[in-house]
Amino acid sequence: MNHYISYTKKILTGKARITDKQKFSVIIYSVALVHVILAAIFGYFKIIPLLTFNSISVLVYLSCSQLVRREYFWTVYCITYFEIILHSFVAAICIGWQSGFAQYIIALIPVGFYICYTMNTQRRKMVIATGSALFATASFISCKILSFYTTPVYELHPAHLELRMYIYNSACTFIFLIAFSLIFISEMRLSSAQLKHQNAILDKLASIDPLTGLYNRRSMDVFLHQAIESGGGFSLIMCDIDNFKKVNDTYGHDFGDIVLREVAQITQQQVSTNGYVCRWGGEEILILINGSVKEKTGRIAENIRRNVANHVFELNNKWIHCTLTLGIATHKEGDTVEETITNADYNLYCGKRNGKNMVVT
Repeated sequence: MNHYISYTKKILTGKARITDKQKFSVIIYSVALVHVILAAIFGYFKIIPLLTFNSISVLVYLSCSQLVRREYFWTVYCITYFEIILHSFVAAICIGWQSGFAQYIIALIPVGFYICYTMNTQRRKMVIATGSALFATASFISCKILSFYTTPVYELHPAHLELRMYIYNSACTFIFLIAFSLIFISEMRLSSAQLKHQNAILDKLASIDPLTGLYNRRSMDVFLHQAIESGGGFSLIMCDIDNFKKVNDTYGHDFGDIVLREVAQITQQQVSTNGYVCRWGGEEILILINGSVKEKTGRIAENIRRNVANHVFELNNKWIHCTLTLGIATHKEGDTVEETITNADYNLYCGKRNGKNMVVT
């Protein structure tokens, strides 16, 4: 019971995600508690039929905990649904309509939609929820009609007891409706937060190259477009790993992947917040450096080249050195992005033809 109270507080404050087991546990224990109080009231006033009915209801709901553990949620829902309707009819016959027990039937309608809609195991949720709502409406009207043609078996004394009973039932009904509304809002917030988190993950997956962790070509196109629009000037560095095909052919593609990842890490460390690094294709890396300071771009490119040349790439007790050739192009006003990329690419291949392992501007 302490666990039930603790968890109820958490779900009402939006600090926990509700599973079907927890949801139905809260329902059956809450309804059982209401019946315990009612059984005590009817026992005190010696209204035996309602005392007996509420006592049996308490036992039924406590036994439902076993059904919840076995995940027979639909069975538990049906038991709760029909018990509340039957209890309203028995109460109307025993002590009259004015005691307010029929209000629980009204509460079944929104709660039924909520339960059916959020159950993970039940198909045709809307059909079931709508059907149960229509049946509850018909039951409420039938209970009212029944009260016109029957005289209560028991007369409540003192006279104000009927009003107190009505207030108690109204309070319980509204408490259940408010509680389920808060739970619904909590689930909506958690679902919304989860959706945002998943969308952020998807956005990241869509913008990041899975092997190197660098931005992919699609992301770089966005950054290049932003750089053009800002008008602040930028430079591009096109990098290519020297003799990369030979690395793959000699040591295998796993070693080639190690080289790509570690070159990407070195490059990202040197660029840092000065721009963006992307895997342009194959073993080519394109770097966007913000600003038009050529010295800064040349310094970053040279640091990348030197650090890669000094780095030891190792896998399964095999180690090698690799080098980079880099071509730099500063974007000129009036040029397109494609022209700047072509210029950087041209400088890169000039370096390739003239010995590799160099920076060409």
